[in-house]
Amino acid sequence: MDTTANSTNAMNRTNTTLGSGNSGRIDEAAHAAHRTVDQVADKATALADKATGIADKATAQVDRVSGTVHRAVNSAADAVSSAADFAASVPAQAQQITASVTESVCGAIRARPVTYVATAVALGYLLGRLARI
Repeated sequence: MDTTANSTNAMNRTNTTLGSGNSGRIDEAAHAAHRTVDQVADKATALADKATGIADKATAQVDRVSGTVHRAVNSAADAVSSAADFAASVPAQAQQITASVTESVCGAIRARPVTYVATAVALGYLLGRLARI
């Protein structure tokens, strides 16, 4: 029994010596690891905050530019629409003017046909004479 008690006591002393020495080192390593992790987490949080700030500024700029572009596009669309309406009305106006002038001339010729025929003959004769010269 003495040998068993001696070997048990020796083992306990070895464990105590190893345990207390290693425990301090392990605790120091654990604390150093925790500090490192905390520092990395703090830096990551700061970086994430900066990225969020940059993203917010970029979003504000995009919104501002988007509004400006929308206003410009709407203004251009209004101008094009007005020009298209004007261009569409020009042929109709030309037809109305042509019909009005034609109607006026026909009415005048119907009112005095002899005068217009005589004038046409006289003009024809003068142009013929001028062409011979």
